[in-house]
Amino acid sequence: MGIDFLISSANKCIQGVPGFSFIICKKDALMACKGKARSLSLDLYDQWETMQVDGKWRFTSPTHVVLAFAQALKEMEKEGGIPARNKRYTENNRLLTSRLRALGFETYVGDEHQGPIITTFFYPADKNYTFQEMYQYIKERGYAIYPGKVTDAETFRIGNIGEIYPEDINRVCDIIEEFLHIKRAAA
Repeated sequence: MGIDFLISSANKCIQGVPGFSFIICKKDALMACKGKARSLSLDLYDQWETMQVDGKWRFTSPTHVVLAFAQALKEMEKEGGIPARNKRYTENNRLLTSRLRALGFETYVGDEHQGPIITTFFYPADKNYTFQEMYQYIKERGYAIYPGKVTDAETFRIGNIGEIYPEDINRVCDIIEEFLHIKRAAA
């Protein structure tokens, strides 16, 4: 595929905790990095070389993150691996999209291009509220959504990944529906 370096993190779809990144790369591309790092802490070649010598990080090892990562990999395997995890995330996305469209929200990205990780929605045409009000209402009930960051359009985002299941998606959608009902009744 022409990829020299693939970089990921211990969290996100692996469902570990943040704290380190891992890199899969072509060895010759890595060798070409020797002596070219712009910082001591991000010297990929030197880190690789240290791992080759004694299997350790050059500085304090993120032991708790590595253990959490190992556990997350076991849990992913138990779930059925990447295909099963992707299926759950995709089903979360479909349910979320369906429920929020029924409430008057439209997605920023069309279904043909939408991935299962995070979904961006436009604010509804009926704006009897602010995003901050909706955000706070949802947060007070134990869930978090995110303001839109990728566009100047008025949008918000909801993640479909992590230890999230249809009951979680349904609950956050119920909360949004309650919020909209309260705001429309007050208008």
